[in-house]
Amino acid sequence: METFFALLQDPAVWVALATLVVMEVVLGIDNLIFISILTNRLPVESRERARRIGIGLALIMRLGLLATVAWIVRLTEPVVTILGNELSWKDLILIAGGLFLVWKATKEIHHHVDPADHEDTMVGAATSTFAGVIGQILILDLVFSIDSIITAVGMTPHVEIMVVAVVAAVTVMLVAANPLANFIERNPTIVMLALSFLLLIGTTLIAEGFGVHVPKGYIYAAMAFSALVEGLNMWARNARLRRKG
Repeated sequence: METFFALLQDPAVWVALATLVVMEVVLGIDNLIFISILTNRLPVESRERARRIGIGLALIMRLGLLATVAWIVRLTEPVVTILGNELSWKDLILIAGGLFLVWKATKEIHHHVDPADHEDTMVGAATSTFAGVIGQILILDLVFSIDSIITAVGMTPHVEIMVVAVVAAVTVMLVAANPLANFIERNPTIVMLALSFLLLIGTTLIAEGFGVHVPKGYIYAAMAFSALVEGLNMWARNARLRRKG
């Protein structure tokens, strides 16, 4: 504890902490979108509990990984060569997570475009959906947690600062979970936009797993522009409805 308070007396540590909190929140948004879309498929009375469990698992997983920072760093060492690319465990996890995200987003898009194709399976799946949703959240929590912790390791050598940043980011996720999920549910067009974001994120994870670095600024700029366009569409739609009313 004395070491932690000593760190707080260094202005550079405060800069690193602020930067890391912002980075962790940004990385957490991807995770939160996925959690929101999945939990909105559950019965209303189960959604909030599933979100809290999913976000709680994300916090536990991140803190657990922070306790093994030395092992996490070794995940970046090459372990296999595929198509001339040397891949580490981190790369393999990112590729697997990206493929899962692309598959899940594509499946959800198909469901929203052609819901009749899923009517025969919805009743049978209803009893096991909660466990299935938590399982899917757990898989993506693992992918985003490893990416999050490796980002933290690259920004500061102090584990205490990483812990504070992770807890702050997950707290933001917890506060934003219900409003974001409710907003997505009230606006069906937002669902398709969010699913397209997940496709984009999944593709980016696969590319990064194969060593193709895609600047995050480009990804988030494209997402922000798409969100702006959708916001204008919603504003125009609401204006039309007001004129008709």
